[in-house]
Amino acid sequence: MPVWKRFIVLALGAVGVIVCWPRGASAQGGPPYLTNDPGTPGNANWEINIASMQTVVRGEAEYQVPQLDINFGLGDRIQLTYEIPYGVDTSARVPRQSGWSNALPGVKWRFFDQGEGGWQISTFPQIETGASTVARLKGIAGNGPRFLLPMEVAKREGPLDLNFEAGYYFPWNGPQERIIGFVAGHTFNKRFELDGEVYNDWAMHSLPHNTTFDFGGRYKLHDGFILLMMAGRSFSGNASGQPEYMGYFGIQVLLSKYGRTLTHDD
Repeated sequence: MPVWKRFIVLALGAVGVIVCWPRGASAQGGPPYLTNDPGTPGNANWEINIASMQTVVRGEAEYQVPQLDINFGLGDRIQLTYEIPYGVDTSARVPRQSGWSNALPGVKWRFFDQGEGGWQISTFPQIETGASTVARLKGIAGNGPRFLLPMEVAKREGPLDLNFEAGYYFPWNGPQERIIGFVAGHTFNKRFELDGEVYNDWAMHSLPHNTTFDFGGRYKLHDGFILLMMAGRSFSGNASGQPEYMGYFGIQVLLSKYGRTLTHDD
């Protein structure tokens, strides 16, 4: 079955779970998932994600340790973002390489909002910055800069929150690339949320050509501290360099404008 058909079948299957799942959900995209959502931290609030992400491709392991994702709310519908990973590339063929990779500063704007459970739509333009010559030669960073222009859509349907994102990289250097992601999830109680994701990342005349699926969750450890976890792989194993395994494990810290951690109800 072609990759795009697999993507549609899985997306429809996730929606179909609605008919038999208990009521109540508040899941969303964003870390630990590849798909972003329209959510923002709120005016003058911080959302800081500190994580480790691993990708295994044909026996070669790539780590982002740490992966830093720092977000600040500017008003109720705007988010300022700065993302940057420290990359570690391990392989039996060459010595281990490490260093800071490309950064992704950006601004998210939720321009349509029908409130909790209704339609929410945002755009999240980001600039993938250039990296040092040393980092590019080591293979831990790509050519830059590139401009990413995506759109995110979220809607609650019965017991599930559904999130969709589609975007396109406009490169100054490097290949043209587009992304498509879908997340469906359910919140079981005030502490625990479980989600599934399908994600496609396709570069023209180059790699990656990845279609992956994963499952993950969020668990509230304490007010303002949330455990993030995700594990998945590609549909096609190691074909065309697709991931045999990918995983995310980290902590999300939520801070209010008053310098305190946010509670579940904030």
